[in-house]
Amino acid sequence: MTQVPAANWAESFRYGFEDCIYPSSLDAVREIVARASAIKTLGSRHSFNAIADGTLALSLAELPIDAAIEADGTQVSVGGQCTYGELALFLQRHGLAIHNLASLPHISIAGAIATATHGSGDGNGNLATAVAGLEFVVGDGSLVHVRRGDADFEGMVVHLGALGVVTRVTLDVQPEFDIAQCVYEGLSWDALLANLDATMAAAYSVSVFTQWAEKAGTVWLKRTVSADDWPAEIHGATRATVKRHPIIGLDPENATEQLGRYGRWSDRLAHFKMGFTPSSGAEIQSEYHIARTHGAAAIEALLKIRDRFAPLVQSGEFRTVAADRLWMSPQYGNDTLSIHFTWVRDQPAVDAAAAEIEKALAPFAPLPHWGKVFTRNHIGAAYENLARFARLRDRMDPERKFSNTWLEEVVFGVGG
Repeated sequence: MTQVPAANWAESFRYGFEDCIYPSSLDAVREIVARASAIKTLGSRHSFNAIADGTLALSLAELPIDAAIEADGTQVSVGGQCTYGELALFLQRHGLAIHNLASLPHISIAGAIATATHGSGDGNGNLATAVAGLEFVVGDGSLVHVRRGDADFEGMVVHLGALGVVTRVTLDVQPEFDIAQCVYEGLSWDALLANLDATMAAAYSVSVFTQWAEKAGTVWLKRTVSADDWPAEIHGATRATVKRHPIIGLDPENATEQLGRYGRWSDRLAHFKMGFTPSSGAEIQSEYHIARTHGAAAIEALLKIRDRFAPLVQSGEFRTVAADRLWMSPQYGNDTLSIHFTWVRDQPAVDAAAAEIEKALAPFAPLPHWGKVFTRNHIGAAYENLARFARLRDRMDPERKFSNTWLEEVVFGVGG
């Protein structure tokens, strides 16, 4: 395989890569990294900015996943290029599960943890919080192994692609569990704002989908406890009697099962089916994380300016994520409300809308998702552990092999 990736998954960001190398063994990865003067790892290409851009790309797609159960069945070790869908299929054979999934099961594990990508749920940390161990190939081609509890482990998990090539990840697992999902329609803005905390706490995982229209939208509840008492309504939103797509009006065929039917965790936690590989969608994504204490006020601030961005929104989503201790995680020390935007693919218009949104949210200290579109520079300055992360990067990548202009300007504040 010699194809050079031209663009991200949605074809909204064009890479500058001149070459892409596809090694088939760990030894080959080590040799390539040791020889390179600059290199960036590409996973499932689901970032919407230049975080992974460069001149030489490295893909781990041809390496074996080599999944293995460890620690008496409480952990699993896999190649970093493994997707959550592939992991779920392996765990199914062993009666195991991970605590959460993002909206799509098709993203790579190493890429998701690098940017603190998340699922949802008041009690659920982002996907990176499940990491118990990591294997990096660093600039001289040597291997660095780190486990939870080791010095600087909490700085290595959300690594932003700045520390090395993640070739293996160890994750916490638990016994498999069932999930059921119901959708509630017609939620008003007044009801959402008055009952935001109660709504987001109503199930193991909760998403509120919105198009920033007259009504707030739909509430998606994902329950782990089997029960037949699904309420007929939630804060005025009524239970759907047919299956729905997260974007109102689209065919729900590829959405995960609903209507209160219980089934395997991996067939419900994501919004889209495991067997459905999304084509390149005509979209752009942004997402902002706000401290939970400011959640309702932040939504109200956006409602005041929604005429400036709503026409560009394909779908929006509100979800919650639990606090963690990972240095470069937007949830470091804070439970958050995440405000997600799936935009039409019009980059200049989206950039203008994102600038308006960031201005409106400024009083609430929003932190953007590292892998999505935002306009504010030197976001790293908003992280209290940036200096520690910079020192860690100095030790692991003194030659800056894994850096690029985006990382220097947006994370470390150099040249921005």
